[in-house]
Formats: sequence, C-alpha cells, structure tokens
Amino acid sequence: MSPSTAVAATSEVTDFVVHKANGLKGLVDSGLATTLPPQYIQPPAERLESIKIATSASIPIIDVSNWDDPSVLDSISEAASKWGFFQIVNHGIPSQVLSRVVDAAHAFYAQSNEERRKYWKGSSLSDTVFYSTSFSPQAEQVLEWKDFLIFQYLKGDGEDDEPVGSEFWPLVCRGIKCLTT
Repeated sequence: MSPSTAVAATSEVTDFVVHKANGLKGLVDSGLATTLPPQYIQPPAERLESIKIATSASIPIIDVSNWDDPSVLDSISEAASKWGFFQIVNHGIPSQVLSRVVDAAHAFYAQSNEERRKYWKGSSLSDTVFYSTSFSPQAEQVLEWKDFLIFQYLKGDGEDDEPVGSEFWPLVCRGIKCLTT
C-alpha cells in the first residue's frame, strides 16, 4: 500500500497501529490515513453534548504540600469522582525534572517507528518499560487517539543509583533520576 493511499478498512488501521506496533504516531507519520479512522470516533450517543459542557467552571486545583491533611485526600476523592481529573500543585517535583521528562517524551516520539517499536507492549525487553496505544485495543469498542510510554520506576538502593530496570529504557529517556528528591 503506497503512502498516498488512504487506509479505509478498520482492520487495516488496527493491524498497522496495533498488530504491527506502529502506534498512532506511525500512522500519522506514514500518511496512510487522510481522515480520522472510524474506530477512533465515538458513536453519536456516546459523545458529550455541548450543552452539557460547563464552560464557566475550571478544573479542580489541589495543593498537596501537606499530604497528612485529611482535606487533601477528600479534595482528590471529590475531584476524581465529579470531574475525573484534576491538577495538583506543590507536589515537590522540581520543575527541571518535569522539563526533562517532557524533553525525554519528545525525544522518544521523534525516533523512527523501528526504534519506538522495540518498546511495544508485549515485545519490550522488560516489564519496566512499554509503549502502546489505547489501554486494551483488542477489547475496546472505540479506540483512544493516543500513544503512551510507561515506565515502572523503582528507586535504586543508593542515593545516586539509577532506577531499577532503567537499563532497558530507551536511551533518550535515561538519566531522569530520583523523581522523589
């Protein structure tokens, strides 16, 4: 199939994205899909109605500087149940660490399909890292338009130790140390 040919069949897109481990980034980069594939489109009955979207409300922002305060847990619980998401502030993760994480993510997704594919869920060299799309693409009725990279972070024994299993992480993602310091 040439890059100029639109991928129309649902099974072809799923095969390319999931089974051939190209992910959505690979699909977009390839030019194989010229429109949003149907398996990523929510049926009309499942879509949010614009009339039900609160435009004046803002997402909850939760200060977690005092984890021991029971109101922090209450705020998280309420935000998760009412909104499904929230922003946390004063979490103690230095901004330079967050910036390095974002830079590492950009570097990972800038790599070739072949390089990213080495970490595809089910074929990654280690359970400490994997790359995938959707959470359960074989079971989902509508796939999520996302790719993601997951790291299992286990702190090493010493203060300056690399995280356990980080030798299996993509080279462009190594060196982001001690998220808890």
